[in-house]
Amino acid sequence: MAVYILSNRKIVRHKGEKEDSFSNDEYSIPNFRIAKCDFDTYKESTAAAKKKKDYTNRNILNYKLFSEPEKQGYQEVLEVLQKEKSIKKSTLTASNLGGTQRMFYELYKNMSSTKDRSDVLIFIHGYAYDFDDELKAIIDLKKLFIDHPASPVEHILFVSWPASSSIVPLTYFDDKASSINSGSSLMRLFYFYTQFLKDIFSNRDLAPCNQRIHLMAHSMGNRVLQSMLYSLKKENILRVIDQVLLLNADVTYKVFDDSEDSFNKLPLLANRVSIYLNRKDTILGISQFTKNILTPRLGKHGPSDIDQFKDIVSVIDCTFVEDDVLNSFKYEVGNHWGYLSSSKVQNDIYQNLYGVDRNLITGRSKDNGNIFTIIS
Repeated sequence: MAVYILSNRKIVRHKGEKEDSFSNDEYSIPNFRIAKCDFDTYKESTAAAKKKKDYTNRNILNYKLFSEPEKQGYQEVLEVLQKEKSIKKSTLTASNLGGTQRMFYELYKNMSSTKDRSDVLIFIHGYAYDFDDELKAIIDLKKLFIDHPASPVEHILFVSWPASSSIVPLTYFDDKASSINSGSSLMRLFYFYTQFLKDIFSNRDLAPCNQRIHLMAHSMGNRVLQSMLYSLKKENILRVIDQVLLLNADVTYKVFDDSEDSFNKLPLLANRVSIYLNRKDTILGISQFTKNILTPRLGKHGPSDIDQFKDIVSVIDCTFVEDDVLNSFKYEVGNHWGYLSSSKVQNDIYQNLYGVDRNLITGRSKDNGNIFTIIS
């Protein structure tokens, strides 16, 4: 099990600390830095500890930033893997690897060491998260997708982008700009990953791990994904994702149209795409009427036209589910966090991640060819 943070937040050294940390500032840098979370020594904090002003940064969850790689590319990763298989002599070890080299190396080693499901979930968070909020979200995601026996996920890549720490409406536009910058950084990471695949598996001595990688984006995290897709050229896209789950997406309902030239690339990237929507989503209603010039949101109204993608793209209506996991005022009124608040939405997601045929997923009814409703 491993959880990594991929962040384009500013790097700072807090007073009294010996290690670099990610900043809470609403400021993005051009490239992602990578950190690995330490759950080996993690202990659940008490309610009293959470109320303290010093319940921040590593007091929430310890993590360690990877060093930057000395050389670009993945030939050194290949050399280390060949050395470990006694195929090639080398003085290099895993400790010589940095950044994406180290992360991809560790994931490959872990995912190829078992015949059981050892999937990776890439998660992109939404609007109004500071870094401390992200650390708390990582803890929740681990419980939900790694610890839960119904989930095939064993590793999480949490995409941390510098959203505003305030829910004041004007900060929405700051987040909108930041999501665009972060999408460009994510695009470079995608190209790094495809380069890793080419460099490593062009060698016949190393076999693919045959595990699956999934991508999940919530709310404005879908705008980060959209920005990445804008930058990707169709001829350079490889189908390296199994399931893409778009949760309460705060993007226009026309994103799959060819004129948008963004989400219409997802069927080239993934085996299956699932749009989870809630027609009572108050947060997306506010987004539509106050910040997006009355443009319907994908996560509230569904897509305008996906007929050409109906074999790959599904729409799952979560409007009638109950918040039986988390039922505070925020969740009941917002109707925006079904993946956290509803066991029925969670059960549907688990089956999706396992790759169950969309027509055989339990707990949903079929409305039309590729449109489903989760049964209340």
